[in-house]
Amino acid sequence: MAKLQNIIPVKLITKTVGNINVDIDELTFDSRKVKGGCCFFAIRGTQSDGHSYIPQAIASGATAIVCEELPAECPANVTFIQVENSSLALGYMASAFYGNPSQKLKLVGITGTNGKTTTVTLLYRLARRMGHKAGLLSTVVNYVDNVEVPSTHTTPDPIQLNALLRQMVDIGCEYCFMEVSSHSVVQNRIAGLTFAGGIFSNITHDHLDYHKTFAEYLKAKKRFFDELPSDAFALTNTDDRNGMVMVQNTKAKVYTYSLRSMADFRCKVIESHFDGMMLNMDGVEVWTRLLGRFNAYNLLAIYATLMLLGFDKNDILTGISDVTPVSGRFEYVRSSHGVTAVVDYAHTPDALENVIKTINEIKTENQRLITVVGAGGNRDKTKRPVMAKVATELSDIVILTSDNPRFEEPEEIINDMRVGVDASQAKKVITIVDRREAIRTACMLALKGDIILVAGKGHENYQEIKGVKHHFDDKEVLTEIFKSLQV
Repeated sequence: MAKLQNIIPVKLITKTVGNINVDIDELTFDSRKVKGGCCFFAIRGTQSDGHSYIPQAIASGATAIVCEELPAECPANVTFIQVENSSLALGYMASAFYGNPSQKLKLVGITGTNGKTTTVTLLYRLARRMGHKAGLLSTVVNYVDNVEVPSTHTTPDPIQLNALLRQMVDIGCEYCFMEVSSHSVVQNRIAGLTFAGGIFSNITHDHLDYHKTFAEYLKAKKRFFDELPSDAFALTNTDDRNGMVMVQNTKAKVYTYSLRSMADFRCKVIESHFDGMMLNMDGVEVWTRLLGRFNAYNLLAIYATLMLLGFDKNDILTGISDVTPVSGRFEYVRSSHGVTAVVDYAHTPDALENVIKTINEIKTENQRLITVVGAGGNRDKTKRPVMAKVATELSDIVILTSDNPRFEEPEEIINDMRVGVDASQAKKVITIVDRREAIRTACMLALKGDIILVAGKGHENYQEIKGVKHHFDDKEVLTEIFKSLQV
């Protein structure tokens, strides 16, 4: 419970109507959840406008309404707060309602196209390994220290987010590591939070279905750094051509990391094998079970972040040598006949290219790479032909199949992908709509020593078709097929 007058963001208010010295028991932007003591936020969304539900919220007993436009009639028993942006107000008010929990721990966010989940998950694991209570907010799962909380979005809504941060503070967490998606920045889901640091991994082609242009996508990522406080750190990857663009207006202290040039934190890949790689991390050789240059970047960002947070260098390097891959990120299954299958979440052209190049760097000339890949429905269509082009140019055999078709027809998605296949590469491409059959075919085609890459879904244990999620786990399917075929 909180007094309305204590949680309203004065700088955002245009007008108030009614008594602001009232008790608020809950916050919600869903009119179906309104009850007595609630403050309802009328937010303009992509599908509907919350202002249309103000009468319903009032009828359900809302104590206060936060809106951008006041209704024609304002009942005397309801307080109205008019603001310029309701979603922004929600962020600040949710933070205040829960006692500004982000100010009571060290909150570190990472934004970028690829590497976010691996980076925050391993930061969380290493902080706890070194004896600290910590929280995790990721695409895969959320954790309040050791208690798992299911994840539905890359970044929860401001109410869920602050409630989770409050739980972390209440049980003594010192740190929280969270993914910050471009959607969450634009939709003000992180408004009102106080970050101790921000990390930029990279930016490539993704989410143009939402942002429309790459410039708008970049702008959304950059806004996270623009709003960091002066006592925070901003850690950026200078090997990405937009790495320094991200931090050019930040008030935070800027630090850099790189595998290719001079930077505050540096790393070099010395050896790569299927069971791990040897790195030179800031002048010290360290073995890790993670694979690929993209993971070298992730590990360097992790090392740099923990150093900036004041952790001991030797403890960090010892932890890095012991970490295991994050679920669905370059996980592999081996058959009894010597076929290796890699499962990876790669669902953008850049991520797919990184994974395939990593495999090609490790495999011998006699080993073939068979890539099974699709693209999600009702998402950015422009990346579909690019992903098919990357797969066919860098693999020996490619099977185009379904990912999460959602409300699109899988055949149409695959047809969009085939546009990117050059005529000279067409013979190596097979189309199998059913994902299980596509994986089975890859296993049947594979000879001893060959490598199968099943890309796109990674940790997901479902396939979404026509609005229904059906159980489907790539790693599970591969294991079953390997056993049935005895290959």
